[in-house]
Amino acid sequence: MSLMVLGTASHVGKSVTVAAICRWLANRNIQVAPFKSQNMSLNSFVTADGSEIGIAQAMQAYAARLEPCADMNPVLLKPKGDRTSQIVLLGKPYKDVVIGEYYRETGALLAKVAEAYMRLEKQYGTIIVEGAGGAAELNLYDRDIANILLARELKLPIVIVGDIERGGIFAQLIGTYRLLPDDIRPLVVGFIVNKFRGDPALFDDGMRIIEKETGVPVLGVIPFSDIPLPSEDSLSLGDKKRQDAVVRIAVIRLPRISNFTDFELLERHASVEYVQPGSRLDGFDCIIIPGTKNTIDDLRTLRQSGTDREIRRARERGIPVIGICGGFQMLGTEIHDAAGIESSEGGVSSGLGLLEVTTTFDAYRKTTVQVTTRARPVGPILSAMGEVTGYEIHMGETCMDGARAAFDRDGAASEDGLVFGTYLHGLFLNAGAADALLGYLYGQKGLDFTGVDRDSGHFSPGMQGGAPQHYDALADHYDANVDMQYLASRCLARNVGR
Repeated sequence: MSLMVLGTASHVGKSVTVAAICRWLANRNIQVAPFKSQNMSLNSFVTADGSEIGIAQAMQAYAARLEPCADMNPVLLKPKGDRTSQIVLLGKPYKDVVIGEYYRETGALLAKVAEAYMRLEKQYGTIIVEGAGGAAELNLYDRDIANILLARELKLPIVIVGDIERGGIFAQLIGTYRLLPDDIRPLVVGFIVNKFRGDPALFDDGMRIIEKETGVPVLGVIPFSDIPLPSEDSLSLGDKKRQDAVVRIAVIRLPRISNFTDFELLERHASVEYVQPGSRLDGFDCIIIPGTKNTIDDLRTLRQSGTDREIRRARERGIPVIGICGGFQMLGTEIHDAAGIESSEGGVSSGLGLLEVTTTFDAYRKTTVQVTTRARPVGPILSAMGEVTGYEIHMGETCMDGARAAFDRDGAASEDGLVFGTYLHGLFLNAGAADALLGYLYGQKGLDFTGVDRDSGHFSPGMQGGAPQHYDALADHYDANVDMQYLASRCLARNVGR
């Protein structure tokens, strides 16, 4: 038997709980794999075979000492705006749908999800399943393939995670438990209270109250920790805390920002601020335009807010301007979308004009591939990077119209190298790339930069998902605060001898 981890809401700690259980079991030589039937996130990852899955499932796979695969996240929803999302099914783009149309596919998607789970179970035996959002969404019970319908299909023991930092932990846990359908409630075998600040012993009375009201044990109270693991989705942006560092980097917080995990290594060594369109960019030492699920609409937002002019003024002051994926496309002269792939309006959009490149969307086709490449010797930043790894996830093709290449077979750069763009997600999770950028920015202030921590554990394919000691630290953190032996007994009840 495997285990299902449900939550009282989004962002309560389901993903890290699954990762912790996977690592704890893997450290005891028990084969285990993560699984999330449906994920909604713009933070995604590309597997070795070119499949696209949620970044949290990739992180959990590495915690389990496995290579990520599409079966671990068979349905990925990527919001595009205007109530429309792209469905990525078994790692490949399936189609764009409005939410009403998506729910009409519940039966077919549930069948695909169940097949993916069974393939994983046959291969690994023990599966730790993560739910999505809150488990007690009463209006969704007849179409919830991530929680209720999946629980009914698999009939696994369930642990419910709540976030005490949000407040209302009794309403979260007791309310969720009581609102579950009658056939699902008996599957609940425990609760976990997450993100406790202070002495967990202070919540002993609270544990007894929850157990009295539900008859279900509280398996642990987990103190807040700062173990560096990748953020799952945009809800994590609210948790970002600016470093009090002399170097300031502005990441434009596009309405449909994707893969902002690209900058989490930089966050530990500089003041990385996620700046809303319309904000002034004076005082920043570097401007980064990140990836986006909709390049044309977010480019329109930059124009309407005046941020395009702010970026050009920064360039005129000699401030480095860097574009990643959709941000790279925006730096060019034009974006052609006659087929209406990116925007229903279609047509030709003028870019920021900082790089001599043109991007064309002419088919519903996505590039998803892991990449190892080398930065070209153009300007002070790229010249110092060397070999880097990462992954591409993008629609559209970009043609060089006179710009210099930034990397072997990828990207473009200005003559001085202070403006460059690339399709490479995870670029600045490479220590060499982060050192090159931060070394230049610190040097502009007359300061030395000693380099990033090579054991920082940040997430990129070339690092096999981060430094192993951080997954071990997470497992140890749970082991010290949760009855992991009890969880293991539930996970392995029918797996002995497989």
